[in-house]
Amino acid sequence: MGLFEGADLIVVGAGFFGATVAERAAAAGFRVVVLDRRGHVGGNAYTYTDAATGIEVHRYGPHIFHTSSAEVVDYLSAFTSWVPYEHRVWTTAGGRVFPLPINLATISLFNGRLMAPGEARAWVAERAGGFAAPANLEEKAISLVGRPLYEAFIRGYTQKQWQTDPTRLPASIITRLPVRYNFDNRYFNDTFQQMPEHGYTAIFERMLAGANIAVHLGVDWFAVRAAAPDLPVVYTGPIDRYFDERLGRLGWRTIDFAHEVHDGDFQGCAVMNYADADVAWTRIAEFKHFASWRGEFQKTIIAREYSRFAGAADEPYYPIDLAEDRARYDAYRALAAAEKRVVFGGRLGTYRYLDMHQAIGAALRAWEREVRPLLAG
Repeated sequence: MGLFEGADLIVVGAGFFGATVAERAAAAGFRVVVLDRRGHVGGNAYTYTDAATGIEVHRYGPHIFHTSSAEVVDYLSAFTSWVPYEHRVWTTAGGRVFPLPINLATISLFNGRLMAPGEARAWVAERAGGFAAPANLEEKAISLVGRPLYEAFIRGYTQKQWQTDPTRLPASIITRLPVRYNFDNRYFNDTFQQMPEHGYTAIFERMLAGANIAVHLGVDWFAVRAAAPDLPVVYTGPIDRYFDERLGRLGWRTIDFAHEVHDGDFQGCAVMNYADADVAWTRIAEFKHFASWRGEFQKTIIAREYSRFAGAADEPYYPIDLAEDRARYDAYRALAAAEKRVVFGGRLGTYRYLDMHQAIGAALRAWEREVRPLLAG
């Protein structure tokens, strides 16, 4: 049996969904084998400390923990201590800088004068387009913030981020971002907003450190699947890949990161978006600003992000979720339902955009409702 000797459960993928299920199963006394084709645990939440500067780098882009679920916080707090952190984002548009998400300061700066909340609401409403039932991202965004703000802050950025015209994207994408008629420029509204004191990778290392868990990195499930015993499997990779893309490939977005080291402070904030369509990158993250409690650094590390369609050899990050993708995913989901000893989970396995807390919450539910019954049966 090799890799799978003595195992009760196979978990494919060591991101938050897979690690949570593996930890719960091991805590219940089951022996778990975790496979990940990357050389590290943590999935896209993986962080590392740069040896030359001492700065913690989020290898696959910024991850900020935020949730209103006390259950998720209580669960994850067994593996980390926390430092309060309220994420704030800025954007450049037309050579000027504005706070995001769109709030009263954004609207006032855009109009070049202080506006009262009621005045700003009326200004937006006059320009909101009258969409009774917005059918796509563009219509939904205009209905929320009006066409001028949409054109300035959303259209170009969205086009770059998704490599797709906003009229073809689902309205649900834009509803994740709040619009505020006060000067609150926090990016999230959640009750709990914090960062793990010792980084994300330390969380995964603690979750997967139990005696009942064997972690094998640099192992591709599809290279060893034929030799695997008939055990329950939790699969968190791309669902279309699991079925050898027999129904066609789902649309995925990937990101290229260009890391740079500079002296001092590069941009004065953790994240700066670039809303203008003629700027190639979507945003720049400056990592030391995510962990200011670690002290001053002489150097700084930034990452410019370039978004594009994911090819067959690329790392898929986010589902594009066009109408044809949703229809194809529904067909794949029907195939998945016939796999009675396989649980599909995570962002890639369910073709859904999931924040970290959502992936953990979904994993806790999957453990109780699906995986535990499989192991008990």
